[in-house]
Amino acid sequence: VQLQASGGGLVQAGGSLRLSCAPSGRTASTYTVGWFRQAPGQGRNFVAGIAWSAGRTYYADSVKGRFTISRDNAKNTVYLQMNGLKPEDTAVYYCAASNLLAVPIAETHYSYWGQGTQVTVSS
Repeated sequence: VQLQASGGGLVQAGGSLRLSCAPSGRTASTYTVGWFRQAPGQGRNFVAGIAWSAGRTYYADSVKGRFTISRDNAKNTVYLQMNGLKPEDTAVYYCAASNLLAVPIAETHYSYWGQGTQVTVSS
């Protein structure tokens, strides 16, 4: 499975972006997808995830109420809608796929990773 993440860019605080994660080699509905982010000098942290079983979603506390993860099976794409962006959301965002039924938070449970897309939020 190869994952292609896109949609990053530069936005002012309070603005919105939508990230996309398109897998190849397997349909998006058959695995759990997570979004992670890595700010400069920091580790990679879980942001949001959607389980392939029943489509349950999970979010980091820092993004609850602002970010929404969803899946469009017809387009075989997982999205991360980011609203109310803050400067502290600035990071490289990665999508990843897991074979687990539930959404794991630890990156070690994800077997496939995309290349990352930069999100920069200016104050």
